[in-house]
Amino acid sequence: MKDVVIATANLGKLEEIKTILHGEFVNFYSLTDMEDQLEVKEDSLLYLENAMKKARKIGDRFNMNTIADDSGIEVAALGGRPGIFSSRYGKDDEDRIKKLLVELKEIPWEKRSAVFKAYITLYIPEKERSYVFYGSLKGYIGLERKGKGGFGYDPVFYVPELDKYVAELTMEEKNRLSHRGRALHALKEFMNTDFFRNPKALKQ
Repeated sequence: MKDVVIATANLGKLEEIKTILHGEFVNFYSLTDMEDQLEVKEDSLLYLENAMKKARKIGDRFNMNTIADDSGIEVAALGGRPGIFSSRYGKDDEDRIKKLLVELKEIPWEKRSAVFKAYITLYIPEKERSYVFYGSLKGYIGLERKGKGGFGYDPVFYVPELDKYVAELTMEEKNRLSHRGRALHALKEFMNTDFFRNPKALKQ
């Protein structure tokens, strides 16, 4: 496959996706590369529906293969919040992290468990087909920020098996273990199956 639009204006997310899928597409575009700055309202309470809606609307608008994702962080002590509203939890990453740490201020370490979830959709306008993949990463919300890499909630998300915060991971580690990385690797594996590569199978 040649061209793909990544349905994001987040350059950090774009680089993660390009690094994992670099062998599957030739040219990668983000929403910032498109003249028509189409905005898709993520109004569903389900990650899956938001990812599929975003991929289809952008793919149909530009008539290009499109990858979209919807992801979030769910904190047990907060009843699963911020969840679907993770990207709208504050005005920017710094504000969102600050708000999260304040809400968890009195919560002991053992009750600060959380999970990152990501749904990735590949939409192919020519076939009018969508393929969806899921990835997750379990860990804990730290007491303070650690590391300088990544974006979003990475500086406060601790991964026990690595004894590191996501913001302390190398790009290779993050792409292999993160919620989005796992979903993207599942997509990459699928794109290399006979079913996907066989045009006749896609027409059935």
